Amino acid sequence: MEEQDFIKLLINGNQTAFSQLIDEFQQKVFGTCISFVPNKEDAEDIVQEVFLEVFKSISKFKGDSKLSTWIYKIATNKCLEFIRKKNSKKRFAFMQTILGNEIPVDKTSYFTEINHPGIILENKEKSDIIFKAINTLPENQRVVFTLAKIDGKSYQEIVEITGKSLSSVESIMFRAKKALQEKLENFYKAEN
Repeated sequence: MEEQDFIKLLINGNQTAFSQLIDEFQQKVFGTCISFVPNKEDAEDIVQEVFLEVFKSISKFKGDSKLSTWIYKIATNKCLEFIRKKNSKKRFAFMQTILGNEIPVDKTSYFTEINHPGIILENKEKSDIIFKAINTLPENQRVVFTLAKIDGKSYQEIVEITGKSLSSVESIMFRAKKALQEKLENFYKAEN
């Protein structure tokens, strides 16, 4: 079935088409969500919100991009919303961390439960440190880095999801890598 025909079925509220959409994208969307929110239960909740949003907004889908790109864009935005809500309570401490140019190893922090199946690290402590470092990046760097390095999206897919130009995505990725390298270097210097 052509994507346009499938989208028409979705717009018309065809339950079989929605079931097929969920079957096809549920694990992929979960993979994206767990990349941003490394907690299984929270990621599952966000996946539900993503499909509710797709269901409510499918009539607004213009077809400017592939359906999958539009769904990933919704998933990315829902994850960022969730992170903003979680972090708003810790904004003061979060800003001190950035300004202090250090990465906290606070075991009560939200980003300590790492369950991402695509990341294999020697131990959980290193995972915690890396995810905390990623979390300190500016939002645009965090999004591009997470989509590319954790979720495995190509730069072209990131361009479509974020709406940024290819050169902008490459530049943001370069800055994100450099910032992470500095943050992790500073952490490991402090440890030794």
